[in-house]
Amino acid sequence: MAHYYSGMTTTIAGTTTLPCFSILSTATVAPTLREIAVWNTTSVACAYRLVTFTGGTAGAAQTVRAPSGVPPALCITRAGYTGAVTVVADVGPRFRLPAADAGAVILGFGGDGIWGDAGATAGIGLIPIGTGQILEVYFGWDE
Repeated sequence: MAHYYSGMTTTIAGTTTLPCFSILSTATVAPTLREIAVWNTTSVACAYRLVTFTGGTAGAAQTVRAPSGVPPALCITRAGYTGAVTVVADVGPRFRLPAADAGAVILGFGGDGIWGDAGATAGIGLIPIGTGQILEVYFGWDE
């Protein structure tokens, strides 16, 4: 398995049906999320959760980094969605960012990680619980 990273400043704060950052599967390959880091860019507290989803209208593809010598990533990260997704499942991790610029949460997922579902429009997304904020975020995953 190869390990990949991608991050960005989110383009939207997100809603319950519009992920602010996500990773999409392919028809036959699903990512295994190994880590996530999120920083608040405002002085307003906010909370987020990870979900699996399908459908929707994805934002722009984001740059993916990997060590040299590994194959290019098949799964791709996307900026904020502009069309609603269908949430399939809440995958468990939730976190609250403090009311401070640069307040952060960094989560590692050992063992089996957080696995996505294979499918052309399936993904793992970051959505707010309540009102979201613009974030700095990165995902690290295996595929």
